[in-house]
Amino acid sequence: MHPPDAGDQGRPIAEDEAEDLLRCICFKNGPPRTVGVEVEWLVHDLDRPERPVRADRLTAAFDQVRSLPLNSALTFEPGGQLELSSPPAASLMECIDSTAADLDAVRAALRPAGLALTGLGLDPWHPPRRLLHEPRYDAMEAFFDRTGPSGRAMMCSSASIQVCLDAGHEEPGPLGHGRRWQLAHLLGAVLMAAFANSPAREGRYTGWRSTRQAVWAALDAVRPVAPPLYMEPHSAWTAHALDAPVMCVRAADGPWELPEGLTFRQWMRSGVPRPPTREDLDYHLTTLFPPVRPRGHLELRMIDAQSGEDGWMVPLAVTTALFDDAEAAETVYRAVKPLAETAGPLPAPRNPLWITAARDALADPELHAAAVTCFSVALEALPRIGASDAVRDAVAAFNERHVLRGRCPADDLRFPSLGKELRT
Repeated sequence: MHPPDAGDQGRPIAEDEAEDLLRCICFKNGPPRTVGVEVEWLVHDLDRPERPVRADRLTAAFDQVRSLPLNSALTFEPGGQLELSSPPAASLMECIDSTAADLDAVRAALRPAGLALTGLGLDPWHPPRRLLHEPRYDAMEAFFDRTGPSGRAMMCSSASIQVCLDAGHEEPGPLGHGRRWQLAHLLGAVLMAAFANSPAREGRYTGWRSTRQAVWAALDAVRPVAPPLYMEPHSAWTAHALDAPVMCVRAADGPWELPEGLTFRQWMRSGVPRPPTREDLDYHLTTLFPPVRPRGHLELRMIDAQSGEDGWMVPLAVTTALFDDAEAAETVYRAVKPLAETAGPLPAPRNPLWITAARDALADPELHAAAVTCFSVALEALPRIGASDAVRDAVAAFNERHVLRGRCPADDLRFPSLGKELRT
């Protein structure tokens, strides 16, 4: 799920050109054929995850990981989180098998260093610590520091599972891009609630099942917010992206400039402090963090990282089944459409539906009922999209352990070093 070729990125870009580009490249329409996943992990001490790991120990281990021949793209986040981004796969099982093989190799490389991948949405023990010191992250930290501590927690302490799916047909219907865009913002709240897995932060329970989502929602006034759903998706995203404030103006040398209140549209019109280019527009899009981000495909960003070696497979399988099987997509859309009334006019993730999903998860009766339907439909659809018996068994086990009982993974987490547990 890679963005399209950038073309000539060095020349200044005009406003009408930027609008045309965004309408064309952010939703690549066609039948859903490919799936991808980005799995982020916290990296902790193998035996004592609550014990801080020295930076030099992480650096040495990461050098070993970088030498591995992986199918996925390997990156490291500012706080030392490890991310694998799969290539686009022609099927769910191709995506799972490829990513699982890469994860096996990474775990084997970390084990001799006494390190392990931890699947939690937010580090429950340690305060944010930035290991990567690059102009991009220096600027990002300074930008988010204007509004509070959530930016540092997002950069250095959070981990998620991002499912990447094709945008869908141009035409209406269960696999049409307009329906899939609407579905992502309603079903997304159900997925976030079902897989909430971050009840603690910096040594204390927070009262949120997905503290990671609460952190992301508090970044600033615009960056984590979805565009209005009542607008046509191409136009809505184009306006949202161009009217969002610029995080920073990149420079070849020295620190990057942090303008206050300058939108990308205003930057194109004024040409100050320098005329923006296509490359600047591409970079600007990477600094927007809505729960569903169109990048030619749809990037669903609301799911916490999952515990266990294979826990990440369950949200990937459920999400793919509900979006890419036409029968399942139609059934689930009807099931979650009433959630729009709960959401109200505010955009995700700042509306009542998303706030309740992050705080209460499946303890909320409405979200619980929706999740029960969604998992039932997914289990019926998984054989039709070629899911293996092992994947279907994993989804069924998650459904039995959590969804049917109105619980999420956060409800089962116990951190003895944190004292009093989360009350449910």
